[in-house]
Amino acid sequence: TCEAEAARAAMGGSASLLPRELLGEYQELTFLSKQEILLAYKRFSELLPKEERENACSARVPKSQILTLPELRANPFQHRICRVFSTSDSGDDSMSFEDFLDMLSVFSDSATSDIKSHYAFRIFDFDDDGTLDRKDLEKLVNCLTGQGKESRLSNAEMEQLIRNILEESDIDKDGTINLSEFQHVVSRSPDFTRYGGLQR
Repeated sequence: TCEAEAARAAMGGSASLLPRELLGEYQELTFLSKQEILLAYKRFSELLPKEERENACSARVPKSQILTLPELRANPFQHRICRVFSTSDSGDDSMSFEDFLDMLSVFSDSATSDIKSHYAFRIFDFDDDGTLDRKDLEKLVNCLTGQGKESRLSNAEMEQLIRNILEESDIDKDGTINLSEFQHVVSRSPDFTRYGGLQR
């Protein structure tokens, strides 16, 4: 069909073509258009060694390759983003094509603010315990301000900033921020999710 030919041309040859039934499925499961999914497949394939490209749907790309993507290269949360979106059993943060699509879907302009804030929360939850505590907040601030001596906050400044964040966000006053508290804050200041790298 004409559509398959166009898709094949966009993909640079039939060997790297994404099966059509998967394309429809991925469209339903993500916030991405058909063209964006095809482009994602092409980009993912290019991160693989040549001999693995034909089977890109069943291959995993190592974290080191994922981190070469321009969107992640300068992102202060690049390692957390790989951790959160990777479904790797071995904990190496490698990504399957579906992991990669999930990540791009959340980053896309079409993703809802609820989805973006959910993933921003997971990215900021450095110890993966389901809450943002003082340690998570300290790491978050350090990621945003940089680790250099000249940009690092003093202990007093860090303490004051964390106190301010908790005062603003910790509705039940338990000393941590849970997902619903985080989403409440984000809904009042939508710019916040940009810092999680969840907006281009």
